[in-house]
Amino acid sequence: MTKKTAVEIAQNVLDMEMSALKIMRDELNGDFTKAVEMILNVKGRVIISGMGKSGHVGQKIAATMASTGTPSFFVHPSEASHGDLGMLTKEDLLITISNSGESREMADIISFSRRFGIPMIAITSNPNSTMGKAADLVLAIPDKKRAPEACILGLAPTTSTTTTMALGDCLAVALMEAHQFSAEDFHNRHPGGKLGNVLLKVSDLMAKGNALPLVSAHMMMSDALPIMTAKSLGCLGVIDENGKLIGIITDGDLRRHMAADLIVRQTKDIMTSHPKTITSDILAVEAVRLLNEAKITNIFVVDENQKPVGLLHIHHCLQAGVV
Repeated sequence: MTKKTAVEIAQNVLDMEMSALKIMRDELNGDFTKAVEMILNVKGRVIISGMGKSGHVGQKIAATMASTGTPSFFVHPSEASHGDLGMLTKEDLLITISNSGESREMADIISFSRRFGIPMIAITSNPNSTMGKAADLVLAIPDKKRAPEACILGLAPTTSTTTTMALGDCLAVALMEAHQFSAEDFHNRHPGGKLGNVLLKVSDLMAKGNALPLVSAHMMMSDALPIMTAKSLGCLGVIDENGKLIGIITDGDLRRHMAADLIVRQTKDIMTSHPKTITSDILAVEAVRLLNEAKITNIFVVDENQKPVGLLHIHHCLQAGVV
């Protein structure tokens, strides 16, 4: 018998797990809708519990829900039996996870939810199990007969954990849609790391207030140049008598007008009129794209009246990790 290569083994695992996911997809029904509605009606939080590998998957599902608009956390069933049952209230909803539905460690938390009328959704491949029968609603994953575990012994949780995690993702995304969860909401829950950087807005990075290098259209360049140097942003914004941005002076403008009479000329004579601008509410990554396309290093941020409220420099984006 020819020994399978590592790639062939991996492909077989993926084939088995994809087959299980397709079975689950085709069998989704009104119970899934009921589960989403049950969670939406919860006044408290979604509590998720599971033992072993089911517990690890439960932690991931709880984390995904919490970060996408559904307050949720994981309670370990063994810890629940030693005091953590106090984390559950009648305002909450419990989601229990067990492939077999017969994990002994789940008995106390299931019993507690039944005793105090806490709504319970069970995720299991055996709706007729002790856990399945105790639940208010069962979300079934494919059983081992139709979707065997992908390990060579057919024992290690592989296919079952994949389908369970996928089902948790389905719940989280459906709840996101129902909550009309926005990119700004997502950023508020992910202020650190790459996700936080990607979702930063221009308003989070721009220079503003006294840091803005602004001058009037009739100011002499002899007075404007020290302001440009002091602000250290590589440009000047030229505003009219109403405070509207009408031009910009960059290092390039200075080079183009380099002459003995430069310092005795007015800023309006040196500026580039109708400069590119952005608003403060766009994502910083979008602003970086605009800077790159225009081949410029800074851009003024204006309000609805074209008055400058900030200045974004490419260095602001680089320092924040937005590329």
